[in-house]
Amino acid sequence: MQCVILAAGEGKRMRPLTASRPKVMLPVANRPILEHLIAAAVEAGFTRFVLVVGYGEREIREHFGDGAGFGCRIRYVTQRQQLGTGDAVKACAGLVSGPFLLMNGDMIVGPEDIAAIREMDGPVMGIHRTDHPQDFGVVTCEDGFITGLEEKSPDPAGDLINAGVYQFDEEIFARIDRIGLSSRGELELTDALAEYVRERRLRSHMLDRWLDMGYPWDLLDANARLLARHSPSIEGEVEDGVVLKGTVSIGKGSLVMAGTYIEGPCMIGKGCKIGPHAYLRPSTSIGDRCHIGHATEIKNSIVLPETKIPHFNYVGDSVIGAQCNFGAGSKVANLRNDHAPVKVAGMSTGKKKLGAIVGDRVNLGINCSVNVGTVIGPGVNIAPHSFVEGWIDEGTSFQ
Repeated sequence: MQCVILAAGEGKRMRPLTASRPKVMLPVANRPILEHLIAAAVEAGFTRFVLVVGYGEREIREHFGDGAGFGCRIRYVTQRQQLGTGDAVKACAGLVSGPFLLMNGDMIVGPEDIAAIREMDGPVMGIHRTDHPQDFGVVTCEDGFITGLEEKSPDPAGDLINAGVYQFDEEIFARIDRIGLSSRGELELTDALAEYVRERRLRSHMLDRWLDMGYPWDLLDANARLLARHSPSIEGEVEDGVVLKGTVSIGKGSLVMAGTYIEGPCMIGKGCKIGPHAYLRPSTSIGDRCHIGHATEIKNSIVLPETKIPHFNYVGDSVIGAQCNFGAGSKVANLRNDHAPVKVAGMSTGKKKLGAIVGDRVNLGINCSVNVGTVIGPGVNIAPHSFVEGWIDEGTSFQ
């Protein structure tokens, strides 16, 4: 059986992080989302994959190649225009035969769930119970079959959602051919699924380990969950006087200098310089070739490769892009004074603690203060002693 993964979208809600990479290549626990998904499917027994690519496809192709380095064989098909999920699935016609697994590429799914769906007969939809069903299409079920599909609604009828994991055979392509464009001008896979529902043929499977990546702060939740499951590994150099507590991984060529205190779960990539006297707190991932320096504290954050946060800095509950530089004394706040949920661009995240979402190549001068829920676009230069809040557009010189 083959596994088809839809990986063609940009992920506009993930901006500015997707300005220079596709959503599926955003890192959690120092690996792209898509890599986690492929690894789970391989563990579940899949060896043949078809990736539907589009936005940022070069990065995906270069990272995964033919799949040999990931224990599988990968073929690619390009979705030339973003015309919906039905169109993306249709692009695979002729490349798959017999039953196949279909998954959205922007989520984490446990290998046990993938294996369970593989053992089922006929069309299958993975479902999940969530606290925020208004962000998804909602389903109703009876006796193991999907009996109703509801479009995303601010007032959904239930809390069971379509989780974006399916099993089909070639019949799905004919069903997609029969549907028309939606009001958004797209071919919607759910319109094709409606036929299966009317015929009472679409089985359901409740997913246990499932994480969606809709917004940047979802990356932090996934990062924490995945780090909590990883094993310790020390491949770099750790000087005397370093304290490692809990599960800590340190990549090849990395140096952790004296006086540094690291609380796991924590993951440090390859070629990093940490310390002296740095403090890394739980659920933090540091990408390759980063410098986290003297008297710098980082907590529950994702730092992408080649970023420097070198002295007297604080970063909490944040996602920091690649090739950024923090001036001495610059700090990111992560808690409102009134302890209300943090808002980003006027939207409540539901999170009591959330720092900043920072794009690639951002430079902060010395002693800058970045407020909770701030979004900074790629290539922004921020003058020393600035107070930064709100949404700062790409390429801005902030005075």
